[in-house]
Amino acid sequence: MASPKKASPARRPAPAGKEVVSDAPSARPMTSGPAPLQVVPAAPPPDPEVSERAARRRFTAEYKLRVLRQADACAGTGELGALLRREGLYSSHLTTWRRQREQGSLAALSPRRRGRPAVPPSPLARRVAELERENARLTHRLKQAETIIGVQKKVSEILGIPLKPGDDAGSGW
Repeated sequence: MASPKKASPARRPAPAGKEVVSDAPSARPMTSGPAPLQVVPAAPPPDPEVSERAARRRFTAEYKLRVLRQADACAGTGELGALLRREGLYSSHLTTWRRQREQGSLAALSPRRRGRPAVPPSPLARRVAELERENARLTHRLKQAETIIGVQKKVSEILGIPLKPGDDAGSGW
């Protein structure tokens, strides 16, 4: 609930011959005193929306080596911690990167592709795939032919058409 406004105290009239100093800004420029204040627009508020999954940081080999050189040069108390805070890193990063530097060199520090490595196809793989497709096609045609022959036999039995003795034995293979 809003409280009622208090009445401002009445001002006394200024005595004659004395200058009146007002709290309100005047139209005349001030020649002495501090510079006038400028109004700076406020920065827009940060976006409160958080992404579903944080992006994984990736460090280049050059960056890792540069940070390792800086870390090795740190001798004073707190210098290493200041370096880590400035770069936004953890001490485990340095441990991992040092181990990688000892095992390999720049190749071990370069980012690797994640997942199973791609296996180059063997020269015979294409031929095997081609033969398997042909085998499947011929198997399908054989099943169709056997079905047609079976239907023809049944039709001949229904119609009473006698088959030759060699036809009943099958394909004769």
